Amino acid sequence: MTLPLNTILYGDAIEKMNSLPENSVDLIFADPPYNLQLQKDLWRPNMTKVEAVNDEWDKFSTFEQYDHFTKAWLKAARRVLKNTGTIWVIGSYHNIYRVGSILQDLGYWILNDILWIKSNPMPNFRGVRFANAHETLLWAKKDKDSKYTFNHFAMKGLNGDKQMRSDWTIPICKGRERIKINGKRAHATQKPEALLYRVISSSSKPGDVVLDPFFGSGTTGAVAKKLHRNWIGIEREETYIQIAQERIDAIEIDEYQEDVYLAGVKTTKKRIPFGTLLTNGSLRPGERLWFGKRSEIHATILANGHIQHDGTIGSIHKIAKRLKNAPCNGWDYWYYEENGERKKIDELRKRIREEMVKKVNEK
Repeated sequence: MTLPLNTILYGDAIEKMNSLPENSVDLIFADPPYNLQLQKDLWRPNMTKVEAVNDEWDKFSTFEQYDHFTKAWLKAARRVLKNTGTIWVIGSYHNIYRVGSILQDLGYWILNDILWIKSNPMPNFRGVRFANAHETLLWAKKDKDSKYTFNHFAMKGLNGDKQMRSDWTIPICKGRERIKINGKRAHATQKPEALLYRVISSSSKPGDVVLDPFFGSGTTGAVAKKLHRNWIGIEREETYIQIAQERIDAIEIDEYQEDVYLAGVKTTKKRIPFGTLLTNGSLRPGERLWFGKRSEIHATILANGHIQHDGTIGSIHKIAKRLKNAPCNGWDYWYYEENGERKKIDELRKRIREEMVKKVNEK
C-alpha cells in the first residue's frame, strides 16, 4: 500500500492507523481528547458563558475507558511509526500523566516533557484554583535504543542562537489565527501554528511524513505544508475535515529550496562524488581548479575524477589537505572559473542536489 500523502482520512484514528503500512511514518503529533471531566457550565463575572470543551468526542464515562482508548491508539501509532521516528503527545493535567504511563508501558522512550506556557491563558473565573496557564507535550522515540531526528541547530536559530529549553512561551490561538464560523470558534482546541512550527522543525526533515491522528482544524497539516513536509491527517468529524482542507488548500508554498529548508536540519544528504561534476558536464577533464577565490595556486582536473597539483595526484580533499597542511573539506576550498569569475565547486554540487530533489517531487 502506498501512503496517502497530503490527505485527510475520514474515520476512526485507530482503524485508519492500522490500515497504514507498518514503519512508514517519520513523525506523529497527537492532540487526543483530554477527558476534561467538566461537570457544569463556566461563567465569567459579567455572566457571559465561557466556550468550554464540551464536545462529545472529549467525553469518557470512566478513567478505565479513557485508558483503554489511549492504549489502543498509542499501540496503533507505534506500529506505523518508523524505528527512527518520534511521537509528540499534548495534554493537560487531566490526562497527560495517564498518557505518559501508557507510553512507557508500551515501550516508548520519553525524550522530553515540554511545557507550553500560555502567555494569554484563560483565567480561573471562580477563583478556587490557580489559573491553568500551561499544557504538557511528551516527546518520545519508539524504544530506548532507537535513533531519532533532533535538529539542535535549527532550534538554536529559533531561540536567538541559545539552546532551546523545555519551556515554550507561546500565546493561545486568538485573533486572525483562530478559525471561526458565524463568529464562533470552529474547533474548541485549535493549537497555535507557532507550537507546531517548533515540533515539526525540531524532529523532522523536509520530505518526511508527519501524521496527525486527531487532525481537527488541520494545524499540523498547515505547518507541515509550509515547512515542505508531507502530512497525513485522520479525522472523524466531517465538519472539521472541510475546515482543515480549505485551510490547507489556501496555503501557497514557494518552490523547494534546499538551503532554505535544510538550514539547521540534521540530515544525511545524498553523497555526490566530485566525479559527478565531470560525468554530468559541469566540469571538464583538463580544466583548472583554483585553491581559493584569489589564489594563484591551481590544480588540473583528471578524467578519473582526481586532480593533480605539482606532480601529486589525489582527491580534492587529499590535495587540499596537503596545501593546508591540515584536514579539510575540499568542497570548501576549490573554485572553478565561469565567464571570468571564480565560483566554489560546492555551488555545482548544490545545483545537482536541487535537480535531484526537483525530480523526486515531480514523480
